[in-house]
Amino acid sequence: MTTLQSVVRRRRALAAAGAVSAGLLVLSACDKPTPLATVTVGTASVHSEATCGGEGETLKTTDLAQCLKNKDIESIKVDPDDTVRFGVDPDIADEGWTILMNGQPLTDSSTKTYRTVPGSVFFNAQYGASGDSTLVTIKEGEQNVTGLWSFKLEKDS
Repeated sequence: MTTLQSVVRRRRALAAAGAVSAGLLVLSACDKPTPLATVTVGTASVHSEATCGGEGETLKTTDLAQCLKNKDIESIKVDPDDTVRFGVDPDIADEGWTILMNGQPLTDSSTKTYRTVPGSVFFNAQYGASGDSTLVTIKEGEQNVTGLWSFKLEKDS
């Protein structure tokens, strides 16, 4: 191997090492996205990162009330005859999660990544529904709430 080939290889190695270092630096400056929650009705689905929290830290009670008032949330049409499917990332399931309807628990806590609820529940006054839309929130954490993912379910009749 000639000296010229050796110099070229060394430069390539240094350039590659520099590119890898720059890439790692850029990645470390990015915030890690929060886990996703998904709502599926028929063939339509919406997903969202946490409305509040989702980073493993306990949310304050005052923050919880504010989060449940958030209006900038994903919405999906629900026919009362459809089944509504809720899916969460394993990170959420590991902490236990509950489905809230208009801020009140609709289900018990679960560590599964998937749950189903009949669509009619979300528009039934017996379960606290009123009108043609319902706020549904996935609450992460059994003892301490660490994240909220909210969705608006709109009646599609």
